[in-house]
Amino acid sequence: MVKRAGGALLQSITIDRTSSRAIGAQLSSALRDLILGGALKAGERLPATRTLANDLGIARATVIDTFEQLTSEGLLQSRTGAGTFVSQALSMERPIGPVGDARVTTVKQVHVARLMSAATSRFVHRLPHLPRAFTTAMPAFDAFPMAQWARIAAKHWRSPRYGVLGYGEVQGYRPLRQAIAAHLRANRGIACDWQQIFVVAGAQQAFQMVASTLIDPGDRIWFENPGAMGARNSFILYGAELVPVPVDGDGLVVARGLELAPAFRAAFVTPSHQQPLGSKMSLERRFALLQAATAASAWIVEDDWDGEFCFVGRPLPTLKGIDSTGRVIYVGTFSKSLFPSLRLGFLLAPPALVPMFETALEAFSPGVPTSLQAIVSDFIDEGLFATHIRRMRKLYAEKYQILFDAGRQQLSDWLDIQPTSTGLHTIGLLRGGLVGAEVSAAAAARGLTVAPISRFCITPVDVEGLVLGFSGVSPRQITSGVAALAEVLAECAARGAPVRRRARA
Repeated sequence: MVKRAGGALLQSITIDRTSSRAIGAQLSSALRDLILGGALKAGERLPATRTLANDLGIARATVIDTFEQLTSEGLLQSRTGAGTFVSQALSMERPIGPVGDARVTTVKQVHVARLMSAATSRFVHRLPHLPRAFTTAMPAFDAFPMAQWARIAAKHWRSPRYGVLGYGEVQGYRPLRQAIAAHLRANRGIACDWQQIFVVAGAQQAFQMVASTLIDPGDRIWFENPGAMGARNSFILYGAELVPVPVDGDGLVVARGLELAPAFRAAFVTPSHQQPLGSKMSLERRFALLQAATAASAWIVEDDWDGEFCFVGRPLPTLKGIDSTGRVIYVGTFSKSLFPSLRLGFLLAPPALVPMFETALEAFSPGVPTSLQAIVSDFIDEGLFATHIRRMRKLYAEKYQILFDAGRQQLSDWLDIQPTSTGLHTIGLLRGGLVGAEVSAAAAARGLTVAPISRFCITPVDVEGLVLGFSGVSPRQITSGVAALAEVLAECAARGAPVRRRARA
């Protein structure tokens, strides 16, 4: 007599023996999908392990292991002498989405979610950071002292395990905070204590922390126009009303800011090297901004994103360095001075804000990996950071000069390359009615990254130009990029320059 084999027929299950995925994992996934999808109903009996193994041509032990796993998950129930069944718990009514689409389509928006939804259309997504002409904000990776970095890293990983593998301090690794404070005092002229330094996951987290702790929805923020997109996105996210204040050769036009919004909550500036126009804020403007902030009881966020790289003359003092009011929040980053994948930045808080930022980090941030902070700390303390900065200043000056000379020779009919003495990029002002957005799109098709100035604007400004990075590529890439850009500009000019709209900033 043939012994009767009961249980559901599971012929839809297929085992792919060519897959790198284990057979047991394939069977578990298939049964789980059948149960949760409703193909196997609550209380339905499954085939015996021997029967299912024969049906699928697999080892019985694999089926037994799978049944035990799904039983532990609560999807199956084993009854002694009766067999294995789909759990009765699955008979409970479960929410079911629209047929063919189980995705959530509506979300009740809480405070931050509402702000995010409203801000989406005003966000500016970053350009790809590819190693090609003329990508901006890219350090010279080939000049980084990798051997010295590796030596320090190896030394750190030989340290006691608790310090290497344990939880770090959320405000930052103390030796790094002390090293940053010493560097700022000696090299940037900023008097500060290490307790005012907070190490964060890049400058972007610093901007988010400032916005989340100091800005209420609707607060008016003076913002350079054109200006830095990362900080702009952070303030928009938290509901700030950005007041686009024009920039000229002396930096933020404070008088215009007072006309537009005499009562403001904060001002965001890049005084050492304006992003993207490259101007330096004059000393007169710095004092005027400090006076305006004091009168309005406002904060000033100083983003010193590439001020380390002043390669001609001496840099002006930082805004924080001349602040006697305690209103300047200074933000720095190692993404430009070392390399971006570190995701390390720091915030220097005025004394009045130190307790607030300590609490904010305790509540919302797990801290930055201690291992990276310890390596950077030793890199600074051994003098390697200062040596690296000096070398990069010289290298970037040489690369800038190559771009400037080649541009003047090959691009002058369409583009006026502007002089600069600081940073990782310069700008070129377009001639003949050419429009930056059109040139940028045409250049991208040729493998060039040239951002139009308009990309950095909150409201249109009366200038058309391109942002040209030179730091992260070789001299050969710069010269070949200039040649390719000349062809792009000639083609755009030959097609006829579209009429651009002029607007007051």
